[in-house]
Amino acid sequence: MTTLAIIGGTGLSELAAFNPTRRETVDTPYGKPSTDFLIGEIQNKSVVFLARHGNPHAIPPHKINYRANIWALKHLGVQDIIAVAAVGGITSEMVPAHLAIPDQIIDYTYSREHTFFDGEDGNVTHIDFTYPYSQKLRAALITAAASANLQVSPIGTYGCTQGPRLETAAEIARMERDGCDLVGMTGMPEANLAKELGLNYAALAVMANWGAGKTAGEITMAEIEENLHHGMANAAILLQAFMAAY
Repeated sequence: MTTLAIIGGTGLSELAAFNPTRRETVDTPYGKPSTDFLIGEIQNKSVVFLARHGNPHAIPPHKINYRANIWALKHLGVQDIIAVAAVGGITSEMVPAHLAIPDQIIDYTYSREHTFFDGEDGNVTHIDFTYPYSQKLRAALITAAASANLQVSPIGTYGCTQGPRLETAAEIARMERDGCDLVGMTGMPEANLAKELGLNYAALAVMANWGAGKTAGEITMAEIEENLHHGMANAAILLQAFMAAY
């Protein structure tokens, strides 16, 4: 039974160390997932890989069918999820190409299908979301980073915005006042949906750029792509070290 899934975000549509053996198409009660699921091995251990934005990369953050993706992973026997995401840095430690393993999240999104417990079954269900990320998986990622001699931030608050546009300088300033260390567009409702289905979920965030207003001038896609080239390479090294001990 497969227990681990890696969700790849912008800049990580495939894994060099991943040896896929089959492709699975999953029908869900919530519609179609982003793409087919690749099932194979890393370090001789079974892994499910999902390209969050589809393959090719074509689905914007606010259009991703998060419910279908998470339901399908549960259906495939997944218990642990490592979600890789390209994000912007807000606080001083979150420099471009840096890696972070956040421990908290603030949700600024709207109008997304964000729960399996929509009340249509006549029941009202609440989950505890005090700690949105799995402490076990976070600790394993932090240990893997140390074993691979990679610098990571072992804590941080992820602010999740709606997208697909980047934020204004005033929005980033507000988010920093709120306590956010980094900003992305896909962390929610992915994290809480995993929690609702009893799955262990942790994020591996790769800084693609400074948040708006943190540097002079505008943010360019060339800048983002260059930072992701280096940051995702280190993320892949970290994931291999994680799998070696998984």
